[in-house]
Amino acid sequence: MRSTFHGIETARRSLFTQQAALQTTGHNVANANTAGYSRQTVNMIASKPMEAVGMSRSTAKGQLGTGVEFNSITRIREKFLDTQFRNENKTYGSWSIQADTLQKLETIVNEPSDTGLRAVMDNFWKSWHDLSENPEDITARKLVRETAKAVTDAFNQTGRQLDELSADITENIGVKANQINTSLETISNLNLQIRRIEGLGDSANDLRDQRDLLMDEISKVINVTSVETADGGFQVSMGGTVLVADNAFTPVTVEGLQASAEAGDLNGGEVYGMIVSRDQFVTNYQQQLNTLVNGLANGDIKVTIPAGSVLPEGTTLDGVTYTGASRTLASDLTATVKGLNGLHKLGYTMMDPPKAGGAFFASKDGGPITAGNITLSTDILADAGNIASSMRTAGTPEEVVKGNKDLAMLIAQFSEMKIDYSSVSTGAATAIGTVNDFFRSVVGQLGVETDEANRQEGNSKIVVDQVDSRRQSVSGVSLDEEMSNMIKYQHAYNAAARFMTTIDETLDKIINGMGTVGR
Repeated sequence: MRSTFHGIETARRSLFTQQAALQTTGHNVANANTAGYSRQTVNMIASKPMEAVGMSRSTAKGQLGTGVEFNSITRIREKFLDTQFRNENKTYGSWSIQADTLQKLETIVNEPSDTGLRAVMDNFWKSWHDLSENPEDITARKLVRETAKAVTDAFNQTGRQLDELSADITENIGVKANQINTSLETISNLNLQIRRIEGLGDSANDLRDQRDLLMDEISKVINVTSVETADGGFQVSMGGTVLVADNAFTPVTVEGLQASAEAGDLNGGEVYGMIVSRDQFVTNYQQQLNTLVNGLANGDIKVTIPAGSVLPEGTTLDGVTYTGASRTLASDLTATVKGLNGLHKLGYTMMDPPKAGGAFFASKDGGPITAGNITLSTDILADAGNIASSMRTAGTPEEVVKGNKDLAMLIAQFSEMKIDYSSVSTGAATAIGTVNDFFRSVVGQLGVETDEANRQEGNSKIVVDQVDSRRQSVSGVSLDEEMSNMIKYQHAYNAAARFMTTIDETLDKIINGMGTVGR
């Protein structure tokens, strides 16, 4: 015979189970806008049925059901989509940094524009053209000096901005390293809490969501992978480097990240994008700008010196030293000189006795000329009269022919002369071309690289958003669906409660109504 109170137990199980489902639905609704939250579901199963009571085995047909119960509350999560999201997120993080850096480089170069390096250099050549028309005009000489100072100031500013950009990127790598360490430490602490909770047979759903959110965030910074071990452990790695093993983590450093990038373990994320931006883009444009500046000052150029010119005593051109009467050229002479500095040394200043022009450009620290240290020579800064424009002397004693403009005309045409940049650089650029050609190539390269980085960033962002949308369709909370579930569980709870009432009424009849006949 079956238990009289069997129905009460069945109703109780139903009430508890439907109540758990309602509470879980409320938890989902409350976290509909919580970042990283995965919707949870109550897994209901029919409780173990029972046979009719007998000495050995019941002869009754079938088994008697005992109601419903839930064996777990689990979160809805698809690991494949998590892995795909993190793989795409590292790519997006890398390209976003590279695109941002290249955009900053475009701002620094500021070309094409009316206020960039190209405009400043054009004004410099124009000032030499004006001097060639009136070589004895002191105002024209001062204009040459001032436009030359503008050129050096523009190069100095650009070089300084590139140095600062490189330093900023290095500093940001340090900031990201601290961010990574904080996330890794939090993940290791969560691992410990999750193992404690799940070791007791519970599901640490919310803690797992927090850990997955941290993994999503860190995947944009560096390329990471995670593995759950058979004994419930959790391991986070970057390439072949283990960062988190259960509740222990290995802090990263700026130097360690740099070494990992060189070894290939670090191959994605914002930190990788920073290292690529600093060591490739910024460094490359620093090298090219330094090559341009040094080529302008000291690069090998072919120049034709007009007949009748009188070279300064001891001038050496193509291995030939000119002294005495040989200084006066009987015919045009084509020779190689060392940039604008070498060309300026072929002429004479406005001073008597004749004084050969010295180096036009110099470096502030005495080393090789770069964009950051180029300056005018101290003589020209002190007196614009030290700017050479004439290439002739006459008379005894020898005097400068101050009205001669041969050198000023040659320098005015310097922008069209081809410079052998290999004579001053073995690095980024070794081509032969004019100053304008070289600068245009730098600007063109920057434009192409920026467009490519922007394209890659846009494409990777689309993929990340698409994968995240698929994740949300699986794990995200749909309020419409939760409202439907709430109504469903509410009706089930009400029905279970009504069933409990019915059983209660039945028992009341049995206890209080039966066996009273004849009293």
